[in-house]
Amino acid sequence: MPEILDGAIRRAVVIGNGFAGAENQCIGLVRALGFSNRHTIYRVTRPRGGINRWLQWLPVSIHKKLESVVRMTCDKSSLRTPHTIGLSNVLEADALHLATMARKTFHKDGPLLVVASGRGTISVASSIKRLAPENVFLVQIQHPRFHLNRFDLVITPRHDYYPLTPHAQQQIPWFLRRWVTPWEPPGRNVVLTVGALHQADCAALRVAASAWHKELGILPKPLLVVNVGGPTGNCPYGVDLVKKLVVMLQSVMWSCGSIRISFSRRTPDKFWLQTMSSLLVVHLFDLVLAMACINDVAWGKILVKEFSTNPKVQIWDGEGPNPHMGHLAWADAFVITADSVSMLSEACSTGKPVYVVGAELCTWKFADFQNSLQKHGVARPFTGKENVSCHLC
Repeated sequence: MPEILDGAIRRAVVIGNGFAGAENQCIGLVRALGFSNRHTIYRVTRPRGGINRWLQWLPVSIHKKLESVVRMTCDKSSLRTPHTIGLSNVLEADALHLATMARKTFHKDGPLLVVASGRGTISVASSIKRLAPENVFLVQIQHPRFHLNRFDLVITPRHDYYPLTPHAQQQIPWFLRRWVTPWEPPGRNVVLTVGALHQADCAALRVAASAWHKELGILPKPLLVVNVGGPTGNCPYGVDLVKKLVVMLQSVMWSCGSIRISFSRRTPDKFWLQTMSSLLVVHLFDLVLAMACINDVAWGKILVKEFSTNPKVQIWDGEGPNPHMGHLAWADAFVITADSVSMLSEACSTGKPVYVVGAELCTWKFADFQNSLQKHGVARPFTGKENVSCHLC
């Protein structure tokens, strides 16, 4: 544990939103502070599935009340997906309960460190601080957009402040500028990072290296890991990008001992298959969204078609344990699509070569993030001319 915290803070609470991208950042910070075995996870959960996907912009409390009203007049299957994504065994975050606990145990255990991440956690986390201001140290990860003075510390990527740059201001119509946050430069309680926090530290990678030794340790070196995401609002690329990726991978194949390819939840054809499998319970809006994605469903199919018979290439099909941590531990180099801040942040932290696909197509703060990675020398564009066996290239 860092000396500054030794004897002052001895326990922590993580408040998540049920999404790995947000919760991993909290757990990563808690691990770095020495609370790996002394933290409890609570969650602020939203209704999911069906029409609820269109209500994510609402405050959690209002969303739940609206969903309850609609559920009374509609069939439940049109509102929720049939699975709960493993959230039932995690306690629901209750501000009053946690604040009361912090006050009652203060003299015995000292201040309670509360670490939260995700838009849905802001209200609960700030309420805990308001109810027990002298007994809680509150850290909010990711920019909360408003009322930063409610938090003791805000940890957010530098690119969240991109809207304040002259270049960004030129892109925003003058009549919209008052609605684009943040409005002020970072204050004294704001810590800026290059990428996202995560829990892929040295200890975690050692554990992963041991756990995946039998499967990944025997692969011919160098091992190139390819993480394929998918298009987002700020990285609107299409099938042409994956076709370009195929050509570039074929060009560097000679310098690789082996290649492992995996997909994320954003990969278009995986999204299509998941949507089609649940058409009986989706709302009309979901069907419209699925049909809109039909032109982009070939990403995974293209890669499988080109490389499934190549003895150097293995493609994870989504079955069994997720090899992501094993890939971070055993890879000699990475190729990652530009849409995933989390994957890029984790890979860059390993100190291994990271090549990015599609960065030139990203806009707004995602483009700023890509530029920042390149300026820091931790990532570079993938060109297909690389010698993967030369780690200094």
